Amino acid sequence: MKRTALLIALAAVVAFTGCSRKVVEQSRVNIEPNRAKVKNVILVIGDGMGPAQVSASIVQAKGDNSQFLRFPYSGFSRTYSYNKYTTDSGAGGTAPMTGHKVQNGHIALSPNNRPWPSLFYILNREQNKATGFVVTSSVLDATPSSSYAHVEDRHMWDMISLQMSQCPHTVMMGGDKEHFLPANRKDGLSPLDTLRSRGYELVFSIDSMVNSKSTKLVALPFMGNPPSAAKRDDFLPKGVEKALSILSQDPHGFALLVEGSQIDWAGHNNDSEFLKEELADFEKTLKVILDFAEKDGNTLVVVTADHETGGLALVSGDIEKGENETRWIHGSHTGVMVPIFAYGPGAERFSGVKQNTDIFYEIMGLTGQMILK
Repeated sequence: MKRTALLIALAAVVAFTGCSRKVVEQSRVNIEPNRAKVKNVILVIGDGMGPAQVSASIVQAKGDNSQFLRFPYSGFSRTYSYNKYTTDSGAGGTAPMTGHKVQNGHIALSPNNRPWPSLFYILNREQNKATGFVVTSSVLDATPSSSYAHVEDRHMWDMISLQMSQCPHTVMMGGDKEHFLPANRKDGLSPLDTLRSRGYELVFSIDSMVNSKSTKLVALPFMGNPPSAAKRDDFLPKGVEKALSILSQDPHGFALLVEGSQIDWAGHNNDSEFLKEELADFEKTLKVILDFAEKDGNTLVVVTADHETGGLALVSGDIEKGENETRWIHGSHTGVMVPIFAYGPGAERFSGVKQNTDIFYEIMGLTGQMILK
């Protein structure tokens, strides 16, 4: 009954969006539910991570030590948004999370402001999977919010935080405690009180996060955005390890979103040393994820990016020394295709050139979830 209701609701959404025929027909995925039953899904986003950033990471790790080389399948994702050749992070995060291209600046909303349900919402409601995210940005930023929020402007912090406080995720970890405090809000509300009333343990340090015994956890160790990798005490790999320890207790399986958010910030700043630190942190996090998936045997890992940032070029380097000589072309996003890497059951489905929206439909099919297109 729940599945029927969801399909009817999705059909209604599609009927009223007014999306162009071009956008509706972009995906070439053949939905085959029950093709392979994947129990767990880990979707990893390297924000701003294009092919050159991945190449730089492999060189930094001196080649064979890079976690990217553990993925047996890879492909490319086309990232343009509903209305722009070059996507922003709102549309770039929404596409793989909902299966729909949206206008730049929107979070999980159609051009007519109809909400698109997220991959995580569907897996939670239809398959009772536990869900969550760990990011090195604000928990209200574009990528994490695409898993739980629906707003026409990705900077509507008060509204997004209220939607987060009501969402079904089991774990939520990242920065930006300040936007949850009544004194910093125009509405004077306290989403933290809402989260407490719903049974979450709230922690505000990395040590408290690591040592928590709770099965529902919100970790906000940073008042604002998290600092760079060199100053955040392995927050991302530690947070992912904690999230996996909680989510893997669910007998129905789980879906976890992980973002190396500040790869993007390094690109905006054209800061190669900053990028080097973030890529090393991302590699360390991938090791935690892939070691878990390898041991578990029924976890699909998909790594991709929402877009590329900075137009990075590697003009020289030394693999044996792990050194790159880099150049940047500008301080914003570019329209190049970004990589996809996949590991685990059904990983072969992510090879080739894909639309960013295809990632949603492939994951749906591999978890056995029927979905309308």
